[in-house]
Amino acid sequence: MRMRRKKNRIPRMERCAAIQEKQPYDMPGRWRERLTPDCPLYLEIGCGKGTFTVETAAAHPEVLFVAVERVPDCLLLAMEKVMARGLHNVVFVCDDAARLEEMFAPGEVDRMYINFCDPWPSKKHAKRRLTYEKFLLSYRKFLKDGGCIEFKTDNRPLFDFSLTQFTRTGYRLSEVTNDLHRERDNVIQTDYEARFVAEGVKINRCVATKEPTIPQPEGEPPKLSLLDYLPEEMDHIPYGMEEVFAQNQIRLVREREKRSCDGGERDG
Repeated sequence: MRMRRKKNRIPRMERCAAIQEKQPYDMPGRWRERLTPDCPLYLEIGCGKGTFTVETAAAHPEVLFVAVERVPDCLLLAMEKVMARGLHNVVFVCDDAARLEEMFAPGEVDRMYINFCDPWPSKKHAKRRLTYEKFLLSYRKFLKDGGCIEFKTDNRPLFDFSLTQFTRTGYRLSEVTNDLHRERDNVIQTDYEARFVAEGVKINRCVATKEPTIPQPEGEPPKLSLLDYLPEEMDHIPYGMEEVFAQNQIRLVREREKRSCDGGERDG
């Protein structure tokens, strides 16, 4: 989703320089120097405007949070929120998630958060999903054994696809739910999540724990188009899925027409 360029972005970002790491590739094995040598290190991929980052960091001052966001204008808003709260346990990186394994030492990260990432619904773009097996395998290089990935999304097809990918790449699933806010209270929400919940949209969540080994693949590989994961009913059309839903409507019409024609031929 595009965001307008913020006024005075450069001087505003300079005022937040203390909480931005501009040389993340020099930091493997050194991130904890920003807090304490033995602190837990949590990584958030795609922090957006930073509401989840701020509230989670405020609730856990003993944890160092590294928040990665590739959109500078989103990053600026997130950093300003942290500065306004006076938090000292958050550091931001403006970069792409595809290079995360270059930023962290093996086993350096204790926990990861992936919240409401882009779905990239078509088969040809599946490799861009942050929960595609290539990404999940790369996370294993810096996530400690027994470390967790918490994944949330309003997008049911993306969620169901992601479950196949976690299992395939050596993560044990737990706390799997398709209606998080019905099952849990006091959930720290992202900006998107708060809007979805207010509209009655169900939120999907799971925890994926890194196992020591990766299982041998069994059976056919999972399908890559999110069109193949559409449930019979959905409470809304997730962002980025408009074209997929249109394609599905066309497919359903064609299937009904085919059944009608087949029935007519048998009657005749």
